[in-house]
Amino acid sequence: MGPVLAGVLQLLALIGALALAYIPLGNYMAKVYSSRGHLRVEKWIYKAIGANPDTEMTWPAYLRGVLAFSAVSVLFLYLLQRLQGVLPGSLHFSSVNPAQSFNTAVSFVTNTNWQSYYGEQTMGHVVQTAGLAVQNFLSAAVGIAVAVALVRGFARSRTGELGNFWTDLVRGTLRILVPMSVVAAVILVACGAIQNFSGIHEVGQFMGGSQQWNGGAVASQEAIKEIGTNGGGYFNANSAHPFENPTPFTNLFEIFLLLVIPFSLTRTFGVMVGNVKQGYAILATMFTIWLGFTALMMWTEFAHHGPALQAAGGAMEGKEVRFGVGGSSIFAVATTLTSTGAVDSFHSSFTGLGGGITMLSMMLGEITPGGTGSGLYGMLIMAVIAVFIAGLMVGRTPEYLGKKIGGREMKLAACYILITPALVLVFTAASMALPTPPHSMLNSGAHGFSEVLYAFTSAANNNGSAFAGLNANTDWYNTMTGLAMLLGRFLPMIFVLALAGSLAEQTPVPVTAGTLRTEKPLFTGLLVGAILIITGLTYFPALALGPLAEGLAS
Repeated sequence: MGPVLAGVLQLLALIGALALAYIPLGNYMAKVYSSRGHLRVEKWIYKAIGANPDTEMTWPAYLRGVLAFSAVSVLFLYLLQRLQGVLPGSLHFSSVNPAQSFNTAVSFVTNTNWQSYYGEQTMGHVVQTAGLAVQNFLSAAVGIAVAVALVRGFARSRTGELGNFWTDLVRGTLRILVPMSVVAAVILVACGAIQNFSGIHEVGQFMGGSQQWNGGAVASQEAIKEIGTNGGGYFNANSAHPFENPTPFTNLFEIFLLLVIPFSLTRTFGVMVGNVKQGYAILATMFTIWLGFTALMMWTEFAHHGPALQAAGGAMEGKEVRFGVGGSSIFAVATTLTSTGAVDSFHSSFTGLGGGITMLSMMLGEITPGGTGSGLYGMLIMAVIAVFIAGLMVGRTPEYLGKKIGGREMKLAACYILITPALVLVFTAASMALPTPPHSMLNSGAHGFSEVLYAFTSAANNNGSAFAGLNANTDWYNTMTGLAMLLGRFLPMIFVLALAGSLAEQTPVPVTAGTLRTEKPLFTGLLVGAILIITGLTYFPALALGPLAEGLAS
């Protein structure tokens, strides 16, 4: 079997698995967030934190819950790293320095999981499990909660109430993420991923030096890393490491895990607003862009330019031979179109245009299908933009799901789509203009610029993957990427929740002959076009200086 055919078959198998999970998982998540009852363990948690799970919240109260919980999480994870040297199970690693502790704490709480350190040489068992793995669950649950709040804004009328943040957080963690992660971890262990709390072992002598490996609760962290679209690896090589991702099957399984919740949330959306066709329209938009980007990536990486690439069956530099070009290409697009950031290959070693695709995938706003929760609410914001554009074309007041899109709603949507590009471009420009930050670049010219642009694109979009080659473990990059992650996560959430509150207060307008049918293919095409055009106009100058220049020169 040729490598191209193998890649296509993997893609078809992945699509089939996602299709099988779509309806049952989407319906189950809708039931979770619509249920009025509470499990006994949930009641214990509510009592422990002093929350009333049956109290409805307006959007400012919901936002205060999100921000307060996230602030406490950052502080806890920061202190855990700073105290690592005196904690049991530290594997004799010292405490993490302040700048890197801040960066890592912000990274995992914001669902970014950007790592400027070697995991197996920096974090002990306690920090990995009680700190990083716990935040993998909680940050993902926060994202889904905000998305559900926005869905309730569309579904409800004449009320400013969006549900209860603490209820949504606990349910998302205990009823969705934990059960799925247990099943996924068992499968990964069965396929060869490790799960233990062993210390550091010397496994042999290589080139005059010793090779040391340390164990860890890898499979359990790998499961939630993908399911929660987190991406932080137990080891520096991330999902290219055989302890995290041993076989071609686990590679495809991990891709399935990082895509299944973001895609299935469109079904949850359709069920909760009482019109599953609306969910299918959002799904079609996400799927069209994801499939198009995957096909384009596979084409660029399989293109045979020269005898070396022809002999290897594609651009194999920086890719694991056990995954090949096909598996690596599918993984690269899936991880950058979501907010996962896990990697099974070095994106810096992709072809010039291939590296540009990974960058452009994040620049879309990670909405196709995006992260757990963040993908859905980002796509719904884009749907509001598309409805407004359609309204301008026909001279009619725009409406979406029976809600008028007026001046206030458009201002909030516009602020949402502007904040992330502003962070990316401003921080990249500052890093290139100042004298010291460019010293972290391994390469010069267009590729070196791409390293910096990729870093801030990844941070501000809460992705977390790295282009490699950039030494990000400096005070400048630890601090600036930390700020980009914080602002890129929570400023958009403010606009999302404010929009949800505005929509929930409205009285639904009746459907008429002039109403834009947002469940039809015409709207899907309009939404795809709006996403690509807005992103292209925003980022084209920066892309032209980096990956496009490199790709056209090669």
